[in-house]
Amino acid sequence: MTTHRSHPAPVPPVHPARPVERAMTAALVLAVIAGLGWIGGMLYTVLEWPL
Repeated sequence: MTTHRSHPAPVPPVHPARPVERAMTAALVLAVIAGLGWIGGMLYTVLEWPL
């Protein structure tokens, strides 16, 4: 027979130097850099487009 637990398992405290958080921070920084580069490229294309 299975037992029912009325509360979930305890969650360990979040530590700021966890590898997953560092990977997410690095991914977000790279995404922001890529987004800024894309916006810059679009602005350059629009401004330099021969009309």
